[in-house]
Amino acid sequence: MAKSHLFRSTMVVSSMTMLSRILGLVRDMVLMGVFGAGGLMDAFLVAFKIPNFLRRLFAEGAFSQAFVPVLSEYKEKYNLIEVQLLISRVSGALMLILSLLTAVVILLAPWVITLFAPGFVAEPDKFTAASQLLRLTFPYLLFISMTAFAGSILQSYGRFAAPAFAPVLLNLCMIAGALIFAPMFATPIMALGYAVAISGLLQLLIQLPQLWQQQLLVAPKINFQHEGVKRILKLMLPAIFGVSVTQINLLLNTVFASLMVGGSVSWLYAAERMSELPLGLIGVAIGTVILPSLSASEAKKDDVNFKKTLDWAARLIVLVGLPASVAMWVLSDVFMQALFLRGEFTLHDAKMSAIALKSLSGGILGFMLIKIFAPAFFARQDTKTPVKIGIASVFANMLFSVLFIAIYHHLKLPLHGGLALATTGASFVNAGLLYYFLHRRGVFCFERHWYKLFAQFAVATLAMVGSLYLLMPYFPTHAMQWQRLLAVLIISALGAMVYGVVLLITGFRPRHLKHG
Repeated sequence: MAKSHLFRSTMVVSSMTMLSRILGLVRDMVLMGVFGAGGLMDAFLVAFKIPNFLRRLFAEGAFSQAFVPVLSEYKEKYNLIEVQLLISRVSGALMLILSLLTAVVILLAPWVITLFAPGFVAEPDKFTAASQLLRLTFPYLLFISMTAFAGSILQSYGRFAAPAFAPVLLNLCMIAGALIFAPMFATPIMALGYAVAISGLLQLLIQLPQLWQQQLLVAPKINFQHEGVKRILKLMLPAIFGVSVTQINLLLNTVFASLMVGGSVSWLYAAERMSELPLGLIGVAIGTVILPSLSASEAKKDDVNFKKTLDWAARLIVLVGLPASVAMWVLSDVFMQALFLRGEFTLHDAKMSAIALKSLSGGILGFMLIKIFAPAFFARQDTKTPVKIGIASVFANMLFSVLFIAIYHHLKLPLHGGLALATTGASFVNAGLLYYFLHRRGVFCFERHWYKLFAQFAVATLAMVGSLYLLMPYFPTHAMQWQRLLAVLIISALGAMVYGVVLLITGFRPRHLKHG
């Protein structure tokens, strides 16, 4: 991908992601208002998290990271027919594996729920509902994985808009399920299970016209002996663990939360959704855009452009990630009250969710750095290093969980806050080790120009924090929801404005974000 297209593509992905995230927040506001925290909402969140976790594992995670470098190589070295053959054989293998997995999980749904939410076993109604919802939601994995496969192809050919828009359909389907179709069901929450499955199919269908335009819509055929398929599977199997550490850690939190007081799963979910907002807008967008570029540079053995692309991505990440982490910590209570305090979601639920958000907010920068450091390894077809780092991160998360839960218990603080803090700690272990090995191998390091950048970002962030603390007393906690939403938007905008102005005063200019 040409240098001039990187920023433009990032903006395309980021704007589509922003639309999706805004609708996602609306969706979560609707779900929490209609169903509340705890009870059957906990059951749905667990059932939905399992295919969603595997989606990031197979689709957006390991598979994409293994497939894109191989596809980029085929584009560089072979003709269109060979590329079509690769796509046909890979799609056939992927569909077979996912179809078998879907069938097994549907048959064994109660045992799967026991594994991922052992605390539900003591609550028969919640356990039964979670098992039923898992059977409804799990076909989503097959559809969304094929969606991600199609999206990876389009992104490799510089077509980012349709793949980035697809998640909007999930949010629209779930909103419609909660507001329109839920009252039609004897158990209203079941409408969400159908909504999730239908959204997966719709997301796949909107990708197909562009694949047809690129002459890449080919019939799937199963052939595990194809050279490209074997290479992708070889890269993918270890990468499954390496790229999905964050999700594994969050899933471990769900397992622990199911054993805690009712509502803990929902509180953690609300906090995770808020912490993922800046991650999705910038971190995922940049990670998505740079992988094809890094893979192309690696295929051409262009080490200079490889380093420049990583440096450019890191500048954008720190520019946004540092103030986002700090602002999310400062405004955690304000965000939760503004967004979710309505209907069945009480002030107590908002405060409990805010505790989790405070703990998760510190890890936003860590999560975002992972999104750009990990692709540097996958572009070089090195999956072993991220796997080793991933294992270290998961163990760190387990140790942190035990440690922080014990500390929170001793201090008589809500235990789910300790779980969230453990995830933050593990994210920095992961990001730190990824950077260490990139630096050690001479692939990327923060060079001398970063000293000034770090100082500029730090000064601007401190100024933003001061402005937020001055503005927070004006937040109308007991006003109507639209007034609270307006207030939090104004406070956030003013904080961002202070950050930008102080950056300019310190000498930072937009040209410093240019590639190279």
